[in-house]
Amino acid sequence: MKIHEKNKGRLEQLKVDCEKCSGLCCTALFFSKIDGFPENKIAGKPCTKLQNNYLCKIHHELEKRNMKGCIGYDCFGAGQHVTQCIYNGKTWKTSKEQAKEIFDVFVIVSQLYQIRYFLEESKIIIPAKGLWSDIQNLIYENETLCNSTPQTILDIDTESYRNNVNIILKKVCDCIIKCFKNSDNKRLTELFGKNFKNRDMTGLDLSMKLLIAANFDSCIFNGTVFLGADTRDTNFSNADLREAVFLTQGQINSAKGNRNTKLPPYLDYPVTWK
Repeated sequence: MKIHEKNKGRLEQLKVDCEKCSGLCCTALFFSKIDGFPENKIAGKPCTKLQNNYLCKIHHELEKRNMKGCIGYDCFGAGQHVTQCIYNGKTWKTSKEQAKEIFDVFVIVSQLYQIRYFLEESKIIIPAKGLWSDIQNLIYENETLCNSTPQTILDIDTESYRNNVNIILKKVCDCIIKCFKNSDNKRLTELFGKNFKNRDMTGLDLSMKLLIAANFDSCIFNGTVFLGADTRDTNFSNADLREAVFLTQGQINSAKGNRNTKLPPYLDYPVTWK
């Protein structure tokens, strides 16, 4: 069964472009070495690996250094939006008096961009076509919020907004799951480190599941929901993920795979997938 419409251009726009950002993820956020970052770092302090041009000094060595936190992080393009659109090229370095505000705005906008990513995908999920009008309204609202003034953004009740979006996302997931009625949905509770090689995972709801180190070699994921799933070291070698739902670049970056893995067209092969 075909899950997505062909037009996925809007999703492709929600991609990171570090050269248009000002190293916001490497500065605004809290780091913990135990989570796979270069060091323990407080929010608002630049990572010691961040260069003057706002690019990472060790980006080409992240896999070798086992920097899984850096590899798996994805702001969905919020960094370049905050730098180029909201602050018109001003940065926390050039406008030090605004640094804390810029960091706080980035944290909120990155959450909104992640939400918009899921909404944009929902808008092309065929089984959820009856919800597309409501989804489009939420997308318009999201875009308006992200293009507001810094103070308006700082005043956003993100928890309330996220709860409203989650209601629609739950309905979208229900529409997909009902199409397949896979009886394994109730039985698959433990996936951490388990072997599912060659299995058909079609129509399963893996939302918020711990898939850490699970083996999905050569599996099929038609209509499988990955919303919020933890895919660190999950093996997707030779798997077919083209019609997976709510799969993000960050989840792919955190996982293992190869060039035989089939990805949705709006996601990129990580450089670590040989």
